[in-house]
Amino acid sequence: MTNEISALFDKITSSIEDATTGASCETNIILITKTDLKTITKKNGWNFNWRLEFNSLQKQVYKLVKKDESNVIQGLICFELKEGYIEMHLIETAPHNFGKNKRYIGVMYNLVAFVCKLSFERGFDGVVAFTAKSSLINHYREKLGAIRIPGFNRMVILTPEAKKLVNSYYKNYLL
Repeated sequence: MTNEISALFDKITSSIEDATTGASCETNIILITKTDLKTITKKNGWNFNWRLEFNSLQKQVYKLVKKDESNVIQGLICFELKEGYIEMHLIETAPHNFGKNKRYIGVMYNLVAFVCKLSFERGFDGVVAFTAKSSLINHYREKLGAIRIPGFNRMVILTPEAKKLVNSYYKNYLL
């Protein structure tokens, strides 16, 4: 079963930005570990059961961390490699990056750009698909350039939009 993506995206940045100062922060995106699961819980403000995603043999779960603060997760993404594209299952910003008092902006875009980059590296032309919550379809169309597959809540990010996202976070990666 595919999860519905129900995340709001704030703005495209060149990395993640401090919401107060606007300072850009260098980041890494790396696989989560079993140890990470101890802090990624509903009790700690996370909305999804990331342990379930982590334990799935088909799915991969990555975390976004600042280079100088690698023990603090800024956001998470879960996806699966399919034939010819990547299926994005879940994406979530850390509780401290949500709402009007968020610490960092650009987290969600950074994670989607990473998945688009992986799609290019796998020979999938940057194509990423997902199922959107109905109320957010227009948001994803406007913010990600995603296209809705008629009759469904399925959306896809195609090559031109994927290139824009990847080049925003990985300078001159795709010319």
